[in-house]
Amino acid sequence: MPLPADLITPETLARAAEDYRALHARPELSGQEHETAAFVERRLAELGIPSFRCGGTGVVGVLGEGEPVVAFRADMDGLPVHERSGAAYASTATGVLPDGSETPVMHACGHDAHMSAALAVAGALAARREAWRGTVVFVFQPAEETATGAAAMVADGLWTRAPRPEVVLGQHIGADPAGRLRCGVGNLMNLGDSWEVTVRGRGGHGAYPHATIDPVVLAARIVLTLQTIVSRETRPVEPAVVTIGSIHGGTKHNIIPNEVKLQLTLRSYTDNVRQHTIAAIRRICRGEAIAAGLPDDLMPVISIKEDEFTPATYNDPALTRRVRGALVNWLGADNVTAIDPEMGGEDFSQFGRTVEKVPICLFRVGAVDPALVAESRRTGDPLPSLHSSKFAPLPEPTIKTGVTALTATALDLLAKK
Repeated sequence: MPLPADLITPETLARAAEDYRALHARPELSGQEHETAAFVERRLAELGIPSFRCGGTGVVGVLGEGEPVVAFRADMDGLPVHERSGAAYASTATGVLPDGSETPVMHACGHDAHMSAALAVAGALAARREAWRGTVVFVFQPAEETATGAAAMVADGLWTRAPRPEVVLGQHIGADPAGRLRCGVGNLMNLGDSWEVTVRGRGGHGAYPHATIDPVVLAARIVLTLQTIVSRETRPVEPAVVTIGSIHGGTKHNIIPNEVKLQLTLRSYTDNVRQHTIAAIRRICRGEAIAAGLPDDLMPVISIKEDEFTPATYNDPALTRRVRGALVNWLGADNVTAIDPEMGGEDFSQFGRTVEKVPICLFRVGAVDPALVAESRRTGDPLPSLHSSKFAPLPEPTIKTGVTALTATALDLLAKK
């Protein structure tokens, strides 16, 4: 259905851009979104929308009453990244990591855009209550980057404290042309695990390596051998990724340390591939340690971060087709394209994994200046991606597209009979 001409006003978009700049400048790490949550609560209160805390720093706003019930998710947390985007409103914020160290923090994954778009939609729908029926639940979720926030909200009684939705929708910006949308049916994002491996050895003086068992060399061998899991052990038609994102060991150039720590992420779409990858990691770590001459009591210590597991994101086919239809009706078929499955993970999927099996749909909103995208395609030079210190969304028309997409979808799902 067409949107009322005065539903998304210039004032609504201007306030969304203002919210975006404010949120971008003050990001907070996962589980530490205290100022962000207070900001969201203030904005919802200004709009006359009651809210409550859920899952720690999560915020839930409820607009309207009765059925149908539609929920929108917007994630809130930033990343431990030093921003180098050059934006006038660039972040100078810092946060504290779990180990107690201080780190710069940046909204390098677009969560600031997600929140500002959701707040704008809340304002638009609150101002035109006569244009739709039912209830909208706005879920501002913490700790997406650690894949813990959605599960925490569900465990904290999200769907008993707020009206249980018939569908849950979300959007995520990406390095596509601003003003464009991508929407896909079925498997969209993979299931993922976070692992930690402590490679142990026997330290000593760097000048006498023969008197040691060097865990740095052993860690290097493990890192290289792990790459063969995907290239030589996994069927080529089954997607999988093994990435070592962090390696730390030693304190000085002439000291061989006693241990090296690795952090890994595993990505796949099926339980079979996941289980094989997990078994292969254990086998390779132990095998390389034995080859290095380590005794059993110094075998690598391998642990999975169970609380950072992300199940696969599956876009419900019937819901996704309806969402795509609403997007095409308002934005045009040329601006709404399909999206192929990706290896990124998203705990948005947790909202559809409750006993009620609520259908979910996540779609992608382009956020990069189309001229830059065209130049990148011409030259082959890649654009800064999500999680990059130089990722710099183009606020207009990114926010307008996100607001329009969510509002159009809401009015389609909440249309008066």
